Amino acid sequence: MKKEDRQRVLIFDTTLRDGEQCPGASLNHREKIEIAQQLARLNVDVIEAGFPVASPDDFQAVRAVAAAIKGPRIAGLARCLNKDIERCAQALAPAGKRARIHVFLATSRIHREFKLRKNKTQILRQAAQAVRFARKFSNDVEFSPEDATRTERDYLAEVVRAVIAEGATTVNIPDTVGYSVPTEFGALIDYLFQHVPNIAAATINVHCHNDLGLAVANTLAALCAGARGVECTINGIGERAGNCALEELVMALRTRNDVLGLTANIRTQELYRSSRLVSRLTGLAVQRNKAVVGANAFAHEAGIHQDGMLKERSTYEIMRPQDIGIDGSELVLGKHSGRHAFADRLAKMGFTLERSELDRAYRRFIDLADKKKVVYDDDLLAIARDEMEEGLSGAGAYQLDYLYVSTGTATIPNATVRLRKGKDVIQDAACGDGPVDAALKTIDRITGVPGKLLDYSIQAVTIGKDAQGEVSVRVAFGDAVVSGKAASTDIVRASAAAYLHCVNRVLAARTLSKRKT
Repeated sequence: MKKEDRQRVLIFDTTLRDGEQCPGASLNHREKIEIAQQLARLNVDVIEAGFPVASPDDFQAVRAVAAAIKGPRIAGLARCLNKDIERCAQALAPAGKRARIHVFLATSRIHREFKLRKNKTQILRQAAQAVRFARKFSNDVEFSPEDATRTERDYLAEVVRAVIAEGATTVNIPDTVGYSVPTEFGALIDYLFQHVPNIAAATINVHCHNDLGLAVANTLAALCAGARGVECTINGIGERAGNCALEELVMALRTRNDVLGLTANIRTQELYRSSRLVSRLTGLAVQRNKAVVGANAFAHEAGIHQDGMLKERSTYEIMRPQDIGIDGSELVLGKHSGRHAFADRLAKMGFTLERSELDRAYRRFIDLADKKKVVYDDDLLAIARDEMEEGLSGAGAYQLDYLYVSTGTATIPNATVRLRKGKDVIQDAACGDGPVDAALKTIDRITGVPGKLLDYSIQAVTIGKDAQGEVSVRVAFGDAVVSGKAASTDIVRASAAAYLHCVNRVLAARTLSKRKT
């Protein structure tokens, strides 16, 4: 093996699978394609597109990503069951030779006894059989022993040896519940290299969760011990406390190459754009003090820091903003900008809209430019995302035609809402605890589809008093839980639009279900 190959770390991005499992982060097909295209521009090695057997929607999403994305390998997750593997292979078929089937099976004592109710021999046999079966569909098969860090080391080594013998080309060692600490996790990887005779026949990946805030540290420890693949997500999103953050891991490798001696073939200038795109499409805000991509990452307030920065940036900055794609040219368009410039800017940010969507988006841009002095990239991201949301609702969906609210310290908040559905226009009014509550109750009255608001958040899209407010909601309609997002300079309107997106989604799902039956 060449020295540069030994030094290279493969980046396996699971934003679309593990990342989407974060509460409130559900993505539709269009949004998944947009993120996958940005991941391809970022030059990740593998994109895990989803869990095909989980639902028909997941299957179609994985298949769409496999068909649309060129360059990276496309992976699908499957349990060690033949039906899962077959379904995964079907979804990945458009990717051809770039398809990877990723099978997993829990190996720890607690999972064997309480979840699987199987002994070591049964687990070992099932894992080996699954890898052997998956190899019938793809030459690229990955195996993950779930909860590896709480598995007996000698048994874990036995499982790893067995699946490699059956043809697993990648073996992933996950810290599934974020239980490990760096010295322990590094020692585990070293143990496997010392006790698995055929380990050189596979790439060893690691997948670290952040329950103790140690995902990146554990990952670096594993790389120092010989692992050469990292499973991570943009902004570190994922189940519970999330995953190893791709941007943090990549910039640690780049910034401390002098110590680590490792590299990744990531276009780091796409990191900031990737972070913003995932944040906007999932509705999960990036905390201001987040490493690498947070708003404060390159901000210096203390006088002594500012003085040092003015004299020599390296006194207090270990990375340049330009290294992650912050070039200072955020102000892009004004109300006199033409349609071509608008479409070109969206394309450079990774959005491809249909002609009708582009027309609506441009009209919204002109309206926004009349209200705001400056239109930022993030404003355009919000507009494009809203139009994608409208497109998802399809023909016959409810559209917000008119909204009026009245509120104050000496009056009962009330809202008048007019919705348009096809040729029908329906208007009603209701009171509530506040203007947002009143607007949502009115929408319930008009549509006849009452929802229970589970989660509501709002953040400024950009800076300034005239900034758009972006509202993210999670709403329960019986057993169905749906997420929606919308942005506007009027936060009540954004709230109503986000809620209405949820109503339209659940109605579309119910219509589709009736057609199938």
